[in-house]
This record gives sequence, C-alpha cells and structure tokens, in this order.
Amino acid sequence: MVLVNFFYEKKDKLPFNKSRVRLWLKDVIKKEDKELGCVNFIYCSDEYLLGLNKSYLKHNSLTDVITFNFSENKKTIEGDVYISIERVQENSKTFSETFKSELLRTMVHGVLHLAGYDDKNKNDKKLMVEKENYFLSAFKTNKKFHVEQQK
Repeated sequence: MVLVNFFYEKKDKLPFNKSRVRLWLKDVIKKEDKELGCVNFIYCSDEYLLGLNKSYLKHNSLTDVITFNFSENKKTIEGDVYISIERVQENSKTFSETFKSELLRTMVHGVLHLAGYDDKNKNDKKLMVEKENYFLSAFKTNKKFHVEQQK
C-alpha cells in the first residue's frame, strides 16, 4: 500500500522522482518521531485552492498550501496537503529558488503541519522555516537523518 500519494487537478508533471520523495518524507516523519498513516498531496490551481480557503478556513486570499489533518492520534501523520502549483511557481521567482526546491519546501511544510507544527506567530514560523531548511538540505545532499532511539 502506498502511504504517500500524488494527485493532480490537471495532469502536471512533477519535477522530482516520486519514489525518492516518498522515502524522504517517510524519513522526515520518522525524524519527527511520528508514524506515517497516509498523506495525499493534491496539486491544484490558485482558483481551486482559493475555493478551499474560502469554504473551510473562511479566508479570502491566495495561498500556496492548505493542510487537512485527519489523524485520530498525535503519533500518526495522516491527511491531505493541497498545493497551488501557480503559487509555488510565483514563490520560486519571488524567493529566487528553483520550482523544484520551492515545491519540496511547500510539501515538507504541509507535513510539518500534520506533525503538529504551526506558523501563526513569529517564533513558530521561525521554527518551521528552520525545519524546512534542515529537511531540504538533507534531500538535496541525499543524506538520511540520524534518528536517535527513543527510550
């Protein structure tokens, strides 16, 4: 059974190897001392994500990612991560990043939300960005994380 799935509003070609990204995200989840249930990444348009933002979060603004957590306990990661391809493309230009790097950052950002992290205040946002940078660096250098044994 595939526990990390990729779905598309339009048939977008993703700029990464799905198997490698699945392994990376499983490592991220393990490093966060969580267990993987099932995570679905849904790649969509600004218009589609704006509709979700209005309907479910009562926000009338564009965003790059919305995460819906379906986990029934704090130990398991399970949910849907909706990502606007258009926002990621725009953000990659704004932050002088490659589209691939910005997309991976957005994906790990969604996983961190599922792991219980928030970015509503300055300190929480700083921590999330630090974690995103750490996990992206590991992906880019193809390094596994050192996961310490819990006692």
